[in-house]
Amino acid sequence: MNKNLFEIWEDCLSMIRENVPAQAFSTWFEPIKPLDYQNGLLTIQVPSDFFYEFLETHYIKVIKATIRKVLGPEGKLEYSIMMDNNENKPVMVKQPSVDRTNTKNPPKQIQIDFENTEQKVLNPFALPGIKKVNIESNLNENYCMENFVVGECNRVAYEAGLAIAKNPGRTSFNPMFVFSPTGMGKTHICQAIGLETKKHHPELTVLYVNAEQFLMQFQASCRNNSSKSSRDDFVHFYQMIDVLIIDDIQFLSGKPKTQDTLFHIFNHLQQTGKQLIFTCDKPPAEIKDMEQRLISRFKWGLSAEMSMPDVETRRNILKRKAYNEGVELPDDVVNYIAEHIKTNVREMEGFLISLIAQSSLNRKAITINLAKQMVERFVNNSNREITITYIINAVCEEMGTSQADFFTKSRKRNIVQARQLSMYFSKKYTKAPLIVIGEQCGGKDHATVIHSLKTVANLLETDKQFRAIADKIEQTLQ
Repeated sequence: MNKNLFEIWEDCLSMIRENVPAQAFSTWFEPIKPLDYQNGLLTIQVPSDFFYEFLETHYIKVIKATIRKVLGPEGKLEYSIMMDNNENKPVMVKQPSVDRTNTKNPPKQIQIDFENTEQKVLNPFALPGIKKVNIESNLNENYCMENFVVGECNRVAYEAGLAIAKNPGRTSFNPMFVFSPTGMGKTHICQAIGLETKKHHPELTVLYVNAEQFLMQFQASCRNNSSKSSRDDFVHFYQMIDVLIIDDIQFLSGKPKTQDTLFHIFNHLQQTGKQLIFTCDKPPAEIKDMEQRLISRFKWGLSAEMSMPDVETRRNILKRKAYNEGVELPDDVVNYIAEHIKTNVREMEGFLISLIAQSSLNRKAITINLAKQMVERFVNNSNREITITYIINAVCEEMGTSQADFFTKSRKRNIVQARQLSMYFSKKYTKAPLIVIGEQCGGKDHATVIHSLKTVANLLETDKQFRAIADKIEQTLQ
């Protein structure tokens, strides 16, 4: 042949690179090793049957086109795959390229060669098969403890996180379950715990993964129903982790197979003294379509709520964000933003970035007048949807009620009134049916919502103090 093996493979990669996303190319094609080329047959090595199945299912068209272009119309492709035999010894299995999108049956084995190499475990994040020390943590260095502003709204999660980082898996905070509405800093604190753990224990393997990513990885491992080894690879990989952080666990609701797999991973890590950290948009008891045995395990350790920061904490967050952006904000601007943007921390930080950009692009100083114009334009007159969750946040903040208490069965007067006001304003400002309003306001039924609406209407007419509180909440919502 005119070209050697590696030149042929480089030609293949060059064409593939032009036809797949950069991230997909890096994950699925760069790790492949060319092994042989004889009589129009190119043999490449991949680390597992899962890897082979994924390529043949998702990239068969570009692979076929590449082989025809580089090797000619009669060119063929063969995979050499690391697998296990019945004696639990690693073997090399050679399989021809077959369009996995058009067949449910795996191709027949052509040749088996025994090799004295270590068994490899599939890493869903960094294929091919890797050693534990090479697992990337997926942590964002910007989400460190130094950049986390502490207040009464998040102190429990912060203090518990510091304790976990020093002794992961050895405190009573295992698992740690952090919950809050979106934009309150859950992702920041859980990643900060991971980064802090790596400082204290660089030898440990820390992994952050969003629940949606976990779900997609599991589904990919199950696409070939006959391949139990792929699912085993998935489970074994996660059982290698010392500190496992799963963000937004609510995305696994209604996914019984994924929940079952997580249950077994949870048990293994818990029993071997590893640390588990979960975040969610609601407390464990409020998660719907989640197996009770998982919910029970979420409650084993610490459940830490994070709520909307008070005004002082919001000021500190703005100052820290401005400092990180290299901008000095006047105190009156900081105070104005903190007092007028109460939805969540993420929106407040986003507004600050917009303010800085507006100042820079128009070469204007950041003044209170500019801040007022921006608030008027982007906040007060925006078409932001008022949701039931947003209403509950506003009510709880004004009445000084924690969301953990809001969703309990407590009959304390202030908590009951917080629920009633939330139902009242949800009826007024959303199009949600009464049954949905009741479900989201603590799991109440249709009759309870109707009673709450009547009670609030009566109190607004007869109780001046109650009406003053309601007026303040309504100003926030408008």
